[in-house]
Amino acid sequence: MPNPISRRSFTTLASGLVVSSFINPAGANAPQQTAAAPGAPSPVEAPFERDYSAPDFKPSWKKPQINRQFVQDFVIYAHFDLDMTKKLLEKEPLVLNGMIDWGHGDWETGLGGASHMGRTDIVEYLLERGARIDIFCAAMTGQLDAVKSFLTHQPNLIDSRGPHGFSLHFHAQVGGKQSEPVLDYLQSIKKIELKPNPFLKMAAPPVKKP
Repeated sequence: MPNPISRRSFTTLASGLVVSSFINPAGANAPQQTAAAPGAPSPVEAPFERDYSAPDFKPSWKKPQINRQFVQDFVIYAHFDLDMTKKLLEKEPLVLNGMIDWGHGDWETGLGGASHMGRTDIVEYLLERGARIDIFCAAMTGQLDAVKSFLTHQPNLIDSRGPHGFSLHFHAQVGGKQSEPVLDYLQSIKKIELKPNPFLKMAAPPVKKP
């Protein structure tokens, strides 16, 4: 099973190039692999066999699922391309909250990708369309009251990880000026060493409301 997509991979994506490598989000070294070439094997679902009783409820599956490749493309474009994000969402509005497992349970939505890239413009567009905001998005966009509410309700969220293992502190960093109060608050709860954020130079400025 492929490992979660790395910071380097999405830095490359944001520059409009091909995904080039994969690493463990916790920083452990892992074998690198290049992006799949045409005709290369697709992601493989992990083998599974129930060792427990099947649930009584049986899904009817009356409607087709949204195509996995389409969801994957939407999530990738939501990291860095507002125009393509709009185009794909207009093509299939139900992909808005679609998720991709990049491997080993590294789940990500378009909103999650835009959030850890600091793309406030894409985040605001997705939220306006009804995307489900979470604590990581709130941290990046400087929603201090929301972040405080989350952490008051469940203090252990200070150690929670978003897509690719990015922390709350990371998301507050990439938000830049707008999220500095959030970063200060997170540091007051749990002070960590803040390394340079590789996505800051690609982040979009806050969207000005009319």
